[in-house]
Formats: sequence, C-alpha cells, structure tokens
Amino acid sequence: MTTEFLQNRTFDELAIGDSACITRAVSEEDIKLFAAVSGDVNPAHMDPAYAATAIFGHVVAHGMWTGALVSSVLGTELPGPGTIYLEQDLRFRRPVSPGDLITAMVKVAEKRPEKKIVILETRCTNQDGTDVLTGTATVIAPTEKLRLPRMAVPEISVRPQTHYEAFITRARNLPTMTVGVVHPCSAEALQAAIEARDEGLIDPVLIGPEAKIRSTAEAAGISLDGLRIEPAAHSHAAAARGVELAAAGTVSALMKGSLHTDEILGAVVASGSGLRTERRISHVYALDVPTYPKSLIVTDAAINIAPTLAQKRDICQNAIDLLHRLGVAEPLVAVLAAVETVNPDMPATLDAAALSMMAQRGQITGAKVDGPLAFDNAVSFAAARIKEIVSPVAGQADILLVPNLEAGNLLAKQMIYLAGADAAGLVLGARVPIILTSRADSLRVRLASVALAKLSIAGGHAVAVPA
Repeated sequence: MTTEFLQNRTFDELAIGDSACITRAVSEEDIKLFAAVSGDVNPAHMDPAYAATAIFGHVVAHGMWTGALVSSVLGTELPGPGTIYLEQDLRFRRPVSPGDLITAMVKVAEKRPEKKIVILETRCTNQDGTDVLTGTATVIAPTEKLRLPRMAVPEISVRPQTHYEAFITRARNLPTMTVGVVHPCSAEALQAAIEARDEGLIDPVLIGPEAKIRSTAEAAGISLDGLRIEPAAHSHAAAARGVELAAAGTVSALMKGSLHTDEILGAVVASGSGLRTERRISHVYALDVPTYPKSLIVTDAAINIAPTLAQKRDICQNAIDLLHRLGVAEPLVAVLAAVETVNPDMPATLDAAALSMMAQRGQITGAKVDGPLAFDNAVSFAAARIKEIVSPVAGQADILLVPNLEAGNLLAKQMIYLAGADAAGLVLGARVPIILTSRADSLRVRLASVALAKLSIAGGHAVAVPA
C-alpha cells in the first residue's frame, strides 16, 4: 500500500543488502506521454504499422521509460528524498511492451563514507520475472532524516491529435473533384457543400428542385453565386438524376443532401443505374478516436443489416481498398465477435474464422485478416497479452469488421458519444464514392468525409471492380 508520506534512509541507516522496489504497468498512454515530454517519436514506439514490420513485431516502450522507474525508486523509496543522483549505467535486456507489469528494484551494494556515496544494483523485471533492464546507480545518500507528505501523481493526458488533418491536406493538393450534391434542400446540406468548395476540395453540382434550393439558401443567408443547379422535381428524381450524372462521368462522387439515405442508395443499386459493380456496397465509419494512435475503420454500421459470409468478404475488401488509397500498404483487419475463439453456437465466430482463411487463400487481398477477435483484443495490446493471443492484428487493428449492422452501429455510436471520437462516413463498392454526412457532424468531420471520397478516387474516377 502506498503511504501518505515519503521517508528517507540516511547514509548511516543504510546497510549492504537493503533493497526497495516499485511496480508499474506500462500503458499505451504512458508511451504517448513519454514521447510528448521527451520528444522521442521513434516510430518503433509511436507507429503501430511501422512497428509491426520491425524486429519486435509491435510497439515497444521507450527504454528510458523503464530507466525512469529506477529513478523513481531512488528518489522516493531508497535512499529517498534528499538523494542526489550522480551516475547510472543501464543495460537493456528485453523490450517492454504495452500491458507489461514492470518491477523496478534497487539494492545497496557498496557504501563510501568519505563522500556519503552509495552504489546500488538496479534491476527491472517484467511480470514473468525476466530481466528487462539491469545496471548500477551511484548516488549521494541524504544525511538528514526527512519525512515529507507524498505528493499526488499529476493526472494528465495526451492532447488528442486529429488523424483527419493528413487526409484533408492530401485531398486539398489534388485536383478539384466534381460532386453531385443530391437534394440539398436544408441549410445544413447547402452549407456542407459550400464549406467543402471553399476548402478547395470539390466543385459542387446541386441536384434538386431549384426553387426550393434557392429559397433555402436565401433564408439561411447562403450565396449560390457560381454554383450549378441541376433541376429535379423532388428527392427521388434528384437521386435518379445524380446517378445519371455519375454514370455519365459528369460528377465523380455523390453527396447526400436532405433526403433519406435509402433514397440515394436505392437509386445507386437499381438495375440499369450504371453504378453497380460485382461488389456489395458497404458503409465505412473512419473514426478519429482520441485514445487510439491511428484512424480506425468500422464497417458496416449503416447499410448491410445481417450480411452473409460472401457479403462480409466484399465489405472487408471495400475497406481494405480504401485504406490502400489512404496510403496504408497492408491494413490490419480484425473480424470482431464476442469472443476470440471459434464457437459453433456463435455464427459470428465461424464467419470470422472463414474470413481469416479466405485472406490466407487469396480470396481477400492486400491485408492481414484475423478473427475471431473480441473488441478489446483488437485494439489493446494489453488485453491481447493477458489472454495470450498471438496475432499480427491484435492490439493494432486498422479495420474493425463487425458481425452485423446493429453491432457496428452500437460500437460506432459508443465511440462517438463516450470516447469523444469523430466519425466520417463514406459508402463504397459503387463506381463512385457516396459521401454521407449528418446534421450533427462538425465542419472537420464533413470535410474529412469529402476528403476520404476524394482520396478514394484514382485518376479522377472511382476505383471499382468490373461490372
């Protein structure tokens, strides 16, 4: 138990063989905080994608994080307050990973009375008792007895950094994309199109009843100068006209305005639309989660209610292809279930195992796919380690492939409302990307949704499989 006071051991009180220790679990937050304080953003510590290809296969803690535990023992336990640190040699024996439980120990090895110098053996071990660090410390021990109140450890966190900025910046540097904004008959829908235009991302074509669009803009104080309006009598007609323009190559993407999602998607998948492919269309949420070191894709949380195994294959491949466009060479896909073992009574685990095997056999390409994995194992090295899960995906997933729409929607909404995540939405699998935004979305989220659509297009045309 931690005492309320720090009490030192003076030079005269110390005896050869005296020892003390502290134990601390290393978390992903610790690694970020150490990087923030030290400026050491070595990708071996900060970039899961890079670390997966490095010698240890996953993110590891900074060596000096472990060394700092030795300093903590010396300054608070033995000898304690009043100690002056003179010298330390360190030998790093094993990597320290998120979730490891590290015990730092010091032991008095030698006393030099003339200058009150004490030499201490220093050692850090992990939860298995294996040495991760060894060395010796040289200190000047206190000569005055001290008993001081123990200060509370400051409660701090890493300031969240947006992962969207990189997408938006890259998209700005590409040629302007012509986007059909379908039925923008609300102030929010019009504003979203204007904002994306003003950011240099798109050239919007407004598709819908012209009188209603103009009256909405006038009431909201929005200027439509320089914008093309493609007349359509009502929302269904606007969706059909948007699909016609996309099929003809007049617009490179579609953006949902103030109509129901089913209306625009119904027009896209209708027979003869010209936008269908052999792929199942699917939705992705690109989540920017403050507590996760990279963007996280959740799919499908909006379109496919209870997808079959074949449909999950398409949903998975759609998300993989998107991440390729975003610069992730080999995305890590976690196929989620409630447990991480195959259970014949739980169909989601059977699908997950099948999808993993399909990836091994080349039926899903361009990614590492593993499952079943429970959510905690997919995003936390610590959780995966506790359960002794050996997986190239566990703890560092890029894509979370959910069992069904309800699971995906619940997961995404929990991340948004309880974890402070932002969620940019995009529909994939058609010949053009379809941008889905919500009235509740912030400007940054709306821009991120548009940027994702723009980056998903190569050479001015959406990337899709042959019809």
